[in-house]
Amino acid sequence: MNINRLALIFVFLLGIFIGVAGGGAAGGVTGYLVSRQTVAEVSATVSALKSQPVTTSAVSPTQPTTGSATVPETVVVSLSDAMVEAVKRVAPAVVTVTVESSTGRGSGSGVIIRNDGYIVTNNHVVDGGQRYFILFADGTRRQARLVGTDSLNDIAVLKVDGEVPGVAQIGDSAALQPGETVLAIGSPLGNFRNTVTAGVVSALNRSVPGSGMEGLIQTDAAINSGNSGGPLINLKGEVVGINTMVVRNDFGFGSSAPVEGLGFAVPSSIFANVADQIIATGQVRYPFLGITYLMIDGEVAAQYNLPVQNGAFISAGLNGQSAVLPDTAAATSRSARRRYHYGSQWSTARCQYVVASVAVAVPAR
Repeated sequence: MNINRLALIFVFLLGIFIGVAGGGAAGGVTGYLVSRQTVAEVSATVSALKSQPVTTSAVSPTQPTTGSATVPETVVVSLSDAMVEAVKRVAPAVVTVTVESSTGRGSGSGVIIRNDGYIVTNNHVVDGGQRYFILFADGTRRQARLVGTDSLNDIAVLKVDGEVPGVAQIGDSAALQPGETVLAIGSPLGNFRNTVTAGVVSALNRSVPGSGMEGLIQTDAAINSGNSGGPLINLKGEVVGINTMVVRNDFGFGSSAPVEGLGFAVPSSIFANVADQIIATGQVRYPFLGITYLMIDGEVAAQYNLPVQNGAFISAGLNGQSAVLPDTAAATSRSARRRYHYGSQWSTARCQYVVASVAVAVPAR
């Protein structure tokens, strides 16, 4: 009896053990299979996300169409890649200009614009120089000669003999838009050759008071001493300007506030024509009327109660001298005077001209 009871208890306990162990194993297997399925689904989702590129859609005029629907072309866009390619196109044509004079040595930047060795730089870079040397991007050095200068637009042209490592393509500065990305290349401090800085077109057709220069491109690309004469390029790798100056606290605007990102460049619409004249004749000739005037802007128009917002405000000088300079075309040519009056308004109260449009044919000075 005792043996039978013990056997019955043993069988009962054995059944409980087998049931618990079997259930655990079944649950473990089930949990393992579910977890594998979940991990596989998550992995598939992550892989799909990683394989998706950042793209934009563009429509090419030559793409085939299905019915009336146009099939878009997928183009991967990278601003960084565009900037790198633009620099590669123009960098071989960027040079360092070294100038030796009786007072020492100075340096600036320049850019080769023709296969026969013509280089554009700034007038203030070569001003007062006696000997000129060009350091090319490949490290070679060659002596240059000064072809001519234009102090009005701060442009000068140098020439080297022999082959050149590269020639820059001149672009259309008139096509620039505020906010457009531009790059400046030059040799700041004369040592950091072919330094690239990036910025945007801040404004167009700027004038800097006290400089006498007008029509400038304003940019916030970093421009330092030694960058003068170097190219300002667009993302096509075309030269759209020649860097000429940067405004700092000591420029004379009467403010002690920190000034940053105020660089200016001579646009290609100006420097290309100036360079062509210098190469052809060795100089630049401008029509000279023989008058004193202020360029009209909103402030000048308000101050003098003028009927126009642009043009030239012709008036007597600060010391009372006549607005028409003696022994000039304006003073001696009666036909020039008649043409000058065209498009003008005469103020008898102030004895001044407000010129909205000038059509004058006078001899070049």
